[in-house]
Amino acid sequence: MSHVKAGGTSKNNRDSQGQRLGVKLFGGQKVSVGEIIVRQVGLTKRAGKGTKLSRNYTIHAAKDGIVKFNERRVRLFSGKSVKRTEVTVE
Repeated sequence: MSHVKAGGTSKNNRDSQGQRLGVKLFGGQKVSVGEIIVRQVGLTKRAGKGTKLSRNYTIHAAKDGIVKFNERRVRLFSGKSVKRTEVTVE
């Protein structure tokens, strides 16, 4: 027979690392080609002129310039019109 009592198990020891999402360059800042402007999950912000959208919805600069954020209305599939933020490089 064992003379050591059974050790308990811990259930709350799992935690994932942060994904480092968010806006990396803000309005008015200079940007060069290929730099990341916004890292996001889903289309919370839209890519406008001078930017490109990658497969994981990251918005990159397609040309050198200055970052600008605009509000614009987008029509959803249901026909509803909602405001969305558009990122452009000028």
